[in-house]
Amino acid sequence: MLAEQLLDGEAEAMLRTVIEKAKQGDMVALRLCLDRIVPPRRDRPVHFTIPALNSADDASKAMAAVTVAVACGELTPTEAAELSRVIETYVKAIETSEIERRLKILEQRQFTGLSK
Repeated sequence: MLAEQLLDGEAEAMLRTVIEKAKQGDMVALRLCLDRIVPPRRDRPVHFTIPALNSADDASKAMAAVTVAVACGELTPTEAAELSRVIETYVKAIETSEIERRLKILEQRQFTGLSK
């Protein structure tokens, strides 16, 4: 906190100095400026076609495609892990919808059976 207080009054002057040094070709200063203007990307868009996920059974096809893509160098292991999580989340959503649909059918059957 003390450091922040000391820098508060000097921030503008320091920034001007770094910009001037960057303009003069100081690569460290230039990198500092560029990192603030265009921060390094943490990830990149992945152009990868996942087979259709219409049911939980389709997840194995999608995971096989991800595995092959890693083996061929089309995806990094980190990208594959992220895609695997997307597939897993999607499958959970499908399964939840299916359970809800089945439950409604059972409830309707039970309600219809009780009302007779």
